[in-house]
Amino acid sequence: MTYQETVEYLFSLLPAYHRVGKPAYKGNLDNTLELDRYFSHPHSRFRSVHVAGTNGKGSVSHMTASVLQEAGYRTGLYTSPHLKDFRERIRIDGEMIPEEEVVRFVADHDGIIGKMKPSFFELTVALAFDYFARMKVDIAVVEVGMGGRLDSTNIITPLLSVITNIGHDHMEFLGPTLKAVAGEKAGIIKEGVPVVIGETQPETRDVFLQRAEAMHAPVTFADSRFRCRLGRIFPDSSMRRFTLSGPDDGMTLKGETPLGGLAQRKNLQTTAAAVEKLSADLGLSREHFLRGVAGVVENTGLMGRWQILSRSPLTVCDTGHNREGLEYVMRQVRAAEKENLHMVIGFVNDKDLGSVLPLFPRDARYYFTRASVPRALDENLLKAEAGRYGLNGETFHSVPVAVDAARTAAGPRDMIFIGGSTFVVADAL
Repeated sequence: MTYQETVEYLFSLLPAYHRVGKPAYKGNLDNTLELDRYFSHPHSRFRSVHVAGTNGKGSVSHMTASVLQEAGYRTGLYTSPHLKDFRERIRIDGEMIPEEEVVRFVADHDGIIGKMKPSFFELTVALAFDYFARMKVDIAVVEVGMGGRLDSTNIITPLLSVITNIGHDHMEFLGPTLKAVAGEKAGIIKEGVPVVIGETQPETRDVFLQRAEAMHAPVTFADSRFRCRLGRIFPDSSMRRFTLSGPDDGMTLKGETPLGGLAQRKNLQTTAAAVEKLSADLGLSREHFLRGVAGVVENTGLMGRWQILSRSPLTVCDTGHNREGLEYVMRQVRAAEKENLHMVIGFVNDKDLGSVLPLFPRDARYYFTRASVPRALDENLLKAEAGRYGLNGETFHSVPVAVDAARTAAGPRDMIFIGGSTFVVADAL
């Protein structure tokens, strides 16, 4: 099979959460553990950093990997979902896994795949860990897919666990309250392994402290260790200045980031705390941190975080898709300099629209659309629901058509925003 045929085969054979949603979810690690035995425990042959959380875990994973690369480590990076190419999920030093590696893996192990019929995510984790072990990475940054306790990545024993924050997402699987969600994500905290919590939240703080105490895991709350201030985005380079300060020791660190979103303030605090924790074992310096943050897009290929696609009209896409993430994004949309605002939006069909649509500005022209995945919400249903919140516009059967319509209608000083769903951004890119 060709690479494209191989990926389509995996999509057709195995349930993939990012495509079909709930039917792909498995509430146990049985398949993961069996695959791990089959591949002779590849995760035991490299060091790792484990990153969970509702929002920001992708950015923190990419920034941490970029810092490790700047320090000279051969660095694996496992993230999900992908935006343009399946291979984005599995990288070494920023380079995607070669197509022939994916084809070979499926061909060589088709027997176990057909016999077990693991989920798409379970098999992707096995592919990543096998590839990292065979390529002899020094360390891998591993992003949790969903939750933590029962996530397929949770067979690793990392040097450091990181939990960015807790928000309202995937609650049908992880529990009805933030405390319940935190309990699932706290499942990545391992015996004696330090953990960094990105955000101190009243509902979840004690959950993490109790789990960390039970596991004898030293715990750091990043927003107590560091404070980050963001400056303006430079129009000519899309870089944004930031200042990190340590309230307890008077430390001040100034740098630049290509990630222009307001939410990156918390992600920078979390990454700084993670790097500080890793520094004793790995010899990481502040210079490694600054270079890694500044070079994260070039080093790791990160996309879709307040990504500026054009300047005239200003066109921005962002993968924020739950209430907490979209609050930051919509605040930034409102603050952007513009004459008229054009919003290209779509959602998945299990999204609680009542929690997110009130966040969107009413003084915009909307282009309601659907992404090219089975989970995408019908654009006509979206338009009807959005109308209840004073959001008005037209429907378009695909993201490219919607984006073209927005670009045709927009003036040079207008703004076009593309988002609502990771998959809308993927189609736009």
